[in-house]
Amino acid sequence: MNHQQIQYCTTTDGVRLAYSVMGKGSPIVRAAHWLTHLEYDLKSPVWRHFVLGLAHRHTLIRYDARGEGLSQRDVDEISFDKWLTDLETVVDAAKLDRFILLGVSQGASVSIAYAVRHPERVSHLILHGGFARGFLHAGDPDEQAKNLELTRAIVREGWGREEDAYRQWFTSQFIPEATAEQARWFNELERVSATAEVAERHLVASAQLDVAHLLPEVRTPTLVTHARGDLRIRFWRGQELAVGIPGAKFVPLEGKNHLFLANEPAHRAFFDALASFLGDPPLRGALPGSRNIIGQVEDVVRTLEQNWLMKIVAILAAVTGLAIFFVEVWKMWR
Repeated sequence: MNHQQIQYCTTTDGVRLAYSVMGKGSPIVRAAHWLTHLEYDLKSPVWRHFVLGLAHRHTLIRYDARGEGLSQRDVDEISFDKWLTDLETVVDAAKLDRFILLGVSQGASVSIAYAVRHPERVSHLILHGGFARGFLHAGDPDEQAKNLELTRAIVREGWGREEDAYRQWFTSQFIPEATAEQARWFNELERVSATAEVAERHLVASAQLDVAHLLPEVRTPTLVTHARGDLRIRFWRGQELAVGIPGAKFVPLEGKNHLFLANEPAHRAFFDALASFLGDPPLRGALPGSRNIIGQVEDVVRTLEQNWLMKIVAILAAVTGLAIFFVEVWKMWR
C-alpha cells in the first residue's frame, strides 16, 4: 500500500502533470490543490496518514498541480479553467470510467465543477475543508483585496528563504494545533512544492474562483466535512457547500486544523464518515499511517518483549561462556 507508481501525462496546452497510483480497490481521485508534492507527502507527518488512509481500501490517484510538486514548474497560465482541464487530463490518462472524487480545500471547487460537467463519471463526491467562492467573493471586496495583497507580499518576500518565519505564517493557519515536527515539515513542504512566483499566482487564481452558481446542479451523492474551528477556511464556508448541494451530507469535525493531523479526533471522524458514506466496512483498530493508543501500547509491549528476549539470550550466552571456561579449567587441572 505504501508503494506508489508515478506517471506523467500532458495537457492540451502542453503542460506535463505528474500523477501517482497506489493501493487497490475502487478508485478515488484527489483533485490537486495548493502545496502538494507526490514524493514528499508520503514522508510527511502532515499528509502521510491521510494518503495511506485513502489508499487502504481504494486505488488512490493523486497529482501535483501545474507549476508545483513533480509537475512542470514553468507554466504560462494558472487559472481555475486550467485546473479543471488538468483534472480531466489526469482522469483520462488513468483510464478511469467511473470513480470517487475528493476535493480538499481549493480542490473542492474544481471537483464540484468536474462533477457538474461529467456527472456520469463521478460515483461519489467528497469535499473536505472546501469553499465555493474565493476570498475576493467572500466578504467585503475591498477588505479582502487588501488581505490578498498582504498575503502576496508575504509570499514574495519570504517564500524561498531558508528560515521558516514567513512560511510559518501560513502554517499557523493550516495546522495551528501542529507539533513542532509537523510545523517544520509543513514549512518545508511550502518551500519545496512551489516557487514564490507560482505560489503567488496560485493564491490569486484561488481567490478569484466562484462556483456557487454550480452547487444546485450537483447530482452526485456528496459528503461535506469541515473543522468547526478551521482558521484557514472558515466553518460557514463548508456549511455553504452542504446547503447549496442537493441532498449533501454534512459532517462537522472538531478542531482548528484545516488539514487534520494523525490521531486527532477529526482524523478518526473523517475516515469513519468516509467509510459509512461509501458503504465500506467500519474501520477497526489503528488507522493506516498512524498509531492509536492500543497500537502504541502494542509497540511498547513488543519492545519490552524484545528487551526481555535479549536479556535471556545474554544470560544464556554468559552461562554458556562460564560453562566452557570451567570445562577448560578442569581439563588443565585433570
